[in-house]
Amino acid sequence: MPSHSLNLRAIIVSLAIMVLFLLAWHIAVSGLTKTQAMDPEYAALMGASATTGKSAMPGPVDVASTIWGHLKDPFYDRGPNDKGIGIQILYSIGRVALGYGLAVMVAVPLGFLIGMSPLMSKALDPYIQLLKPVSPLAWMPLALFTIKDSGLSAIFVIFICSLWPMLINTAFGVSATRKEWLNVARTLEVGPLRRAFTVILPAAAPTILTGMRISIGIAWLVIVAAEMLVGGTGIGYFVWNEWNNLSITNVITSILLIGLVGMVLDQILARAQRLVTFPE
Repeated sequence: MPSHSLNLRAIIVSLAIMVLFLLAWHIAVSGLTKTQAMDPEYAALMGASATTGKSAMPGPVDVASTIWGHLKDPFYDRGPNDKGIGIQILYSIGRVALGYGLAVMVAVPLGFLIGMSPLMSKALDPYIQLLKPVSPLAWMPLALFTIKDSGLSAIFVIFICSLWPMLINTAFGVSATRKEWLNVARTLEVGPLRRAFTVILPAAAPTILTGMRISIGIAWLVIVAAEMLVGGTGIGYFVWNEWNNLSITNVITSILLIGLVGMVLDQILARAQRLVTFPE
């Protein structure tokens, strides 16, 4: 089956699933149920959700209207608790970029060392296996106590959660480099540093990018939870603040935007991974 035909059919199926989901969502919250008679004063207090049987959950039209309202002015700033959704997302992306960048600077060189040295691999493996299963949010109290800054603490948590997938994948990719290529490099008397950049790095690049792709997904997931804990700014804090304001429409809007940003970040690294992957 030609790839373009498969892609077209996949798009049609995806659109059909979305239409069915939106229709089911609209019907579920449209208020088709009957309500019991109640005191008029109580009915006025409870509002439309009680008097008409309409669900308190917003429908797709309400969410679409809210999203459009955010997109019309995404970067307004009216005080600490009233910032546009664009500003909140940029704060979160900035924290992820800093923590993730620091993790790349540590994980890739250390992964090369582990992958090229059996001694260092065995020496560091117990520490990696001990720290890797620890939830990133478990580091947050310690980070707040030692760093004493909520923003930097969130960046530290992103660094910790991004570190392990990149480190492990880099070490695996380096150690899995074909021995024939390394033997040829040694025969040509290529030095260790040059061998690392000209032979091992191109061979391990797809595996390294896989680890980076996993890490960016985890980092974006964790930053939302971290910002809920530390407050201030960011999309995670925005979700929590809107929940405290009982604005379920804004909560759903935030969920959709979080998913959209996460998908974009993943596709950027997926594109980079395809660029460094070559058939043998």
